[in-house]
Amino acid sequence: MDPIRVMDVKESILQDNDARAEAVRRELREKKVFLLNLMGSPGAGKTTTLVSTIRALRGEFRIGVMEADVDSDVDARAVQEAGAEAIQLHTGGMCHLDAGMTREGLSGLVPDGFDLIVIENVGNLVCPAEFDVGQAKRAMILSMPEGDDKPLKYPLMFEVADIVLLGKIDTAAYFDFDREAFRRNVRLRNPDVPILPCSARTGEGMEAWYEWLRGEIRAYRKACEQ
Repeated sequence: MDPIRVMDVKESILQDNDARAEAVRRELREKKVFLLNLMGSPGAGKTTTLVSTIRALRGEFRIGVMEADVDSDVDARAVQEAGAEAIQLHTGGMCHLDAGMTREGLSGLVPDGFDLIVIENVGNLVCPAEFDVGQAKRAMILSMPEGDDKPLKYPLMFEVADIVLLGKIDTAAYFDFDREAFRRNVRLRNPDVPILPCSARTGEGMEAWYEWLRGEIRAYRKACEQ
């Protein structure tokens, strides 16, 4: 009997996606459009944080949003009401967005008209971390109710993040969350990543997030011009 041939399908898929992602990145650099990949688990507060961000920055930047979900348009409606143009991307059951889906979404938004486009990725701490969508930066949100051990359980998400938002800090009195343990756990995965405690509901800590994003957009646009 002939030996069974084994194919590493995951590696092939990721390599193909990385090539597409780089093409998306080149296209957006030419247009000076900053693409932010916003990741986190379901219920982490991604949409609430995004709505607050849109309201704070819509006077400074032209903002578009791609909402990735298995189904529904609830989040797209919320960000549209906040003042950003939005498009809903249904992933057909997939637990993440990939670079091909990003390109399709960009064709619906027409990126020339924006300074900042935010992808709110599918709620998941595993798959979105594996797939490059052509972003300039990755931001991830972990809310206090999720627990301080998540960097140990989902290491890749914290390794690829360019900034970590510790959200829902207004709930600290109700959950056994050790902030110092969380910081240590994050640093094990990503020693230099900024960690910003915040609450989109109360506004506490949000200005630090807005300022980080402003600085990244300006630095990106300057680099695009060189």
